[in-house]
Amino acid sequence: MNKKIGVYGSAANFIAILCFALSMLFGFDYGSYFSSMFIAFSFVLMMCGYAYFSEKKAKLSGYVSAAFAAIYTAIILLVYFAQLTTVRLNDLTQQATVLLDFQQYGLLFNYDLLGYAVMSLATFFAGLTVKPQTKRDKWLKYLLVVHGVFFISCLIIPMFEVFKADSPTWIGVAVLEFWCLYFCCISILSFLHFSNCKE
Repeated sequence: MNKKIGVYGSAANFIAILCFALSMLFGFDYGSYFSSMFIAFSFVLMMCGYAYFSEKKAKLSGYVSAAFAAIYTAIILLVYFAQLTTVRLNDLTQQATVLLDFQQYGLLFNYDLLGYAVMSLATFFAGLTVKPQTKRDKWLKYLLVVHGVFFISCLIIPMFEVFKADSPTWIGVAVLEFWCLYFCCISILSFLHFSNCKE
């Protein structure tokens, strides 16, 4: 059963990222918000899989990864659930819109970047649990650890007001599509990794 959770979590993560990428390409904001919630749900399953299947000397890295995954998920669910409910269903005042509407690059947008900063830390520590036996696992470890670099940019960018409401949307879409491609590779390699793990 533990193996299946890792496998199914990786598969669900891939599907959610694919839905997110397509929603972004077609400008379907609420589709991207909804699929982002399932990226978060499935991400927890993946990171817990790395914690469970890690060797004894790497267990702490696995636990740290799972803890950061839980923090990331809590932040992301708050951000996108607010978009799908409060922002979508209510007539907000101008000030409330600036703070809560993701498209205004305000408070919740900044929280979103904080969430992805924490996600990057989770992948970094998950990468430390992988003991490569194959070329696939070497790539997996490399992609997970390198993904940790996003922590710096996601944490720092909101402090310098790089994104504003009048910023060109295509830049953000291009960056996110690149991230989707990158993380789809992690999902696929995670699926193969967990498929080969022994209970």
